[in-house]
Amino acid sequence: MDDQEVKLLGVWGSCPSKRVEIALKMKGINYEFVAQDLSNKSPELLEFNPVHKKVPVLLHNGKPICESLVILEYIDESWKSGPSILPEDPHARAMARFWAKFIDDECFPSILRIRRSRGEEEREKAIEEAAEHLETLENELKGKKFFGGDEIGLVDIAANFIALWLDVMLELVGIKLLTKEKFPRLCEWVDDYLDCSIIKETLPAREALLDRFRAISRWLAKNNM
Repeated sequence: MDDQEVKLLGVWGSCPSKRVEIALKMKGINYEFVAQDLSNKSPELLEFNPVHKKVPVLLHNGKPICESLVILEYIDESWKSGPSILPEDPHARAMARFWAKFIDDECFPSILRIRRSRGEEEREKAIEEAAEHLETLENELKGKKFFGGDEIGLVDIAANFIALWLDVMLELVGIKLLTKEKFPRLCEWVDDYLDCSIIKETLPAREALLDRFRAISRWLAKNNM
């Protein structure tokens, strides 16, 4: 499938966009990255994702696929080169989907609630909720290097946010949630994940991402948002 046209509409600092880039690189797929400005959405983005109008969007021979977890499965099914992103066993595949959805539906929103909380009581409640979700992932990792075993798979790619974005976002509000004292196995997973060559070359540098979030925070504060 080397003659196939593959484009990725994405954003440099977007965790979902980076999920897709990692999968494409794992599979050895040549692709064109088309950077998007979400404050001024391109006609291409609006055409190919008219429902949500957000990144990432994968264009495979002109046909769009939206939503990062859906795209990861599509890539795994469409290209057999490189390592599998999902396990072959049906039960293991179902469990991988379960944990990836848990990260998107439970973990990610709980972290955002910490940053957006107003008042000490609301913030403490959000921190407690997020810590409970991280504890669930901590227990799921016990006895394994990665969520799927010895190799990076769907859940690890879905957990991109925990590996990098979580710590950066919470630094802006002066909170350190993911510590070796509270979550030793999850912190080991972060180190192992970030040490992989494909992950290193794909994820943004921490300081650059932090600068980007600071700029966004200043803009939001200036515009009372």
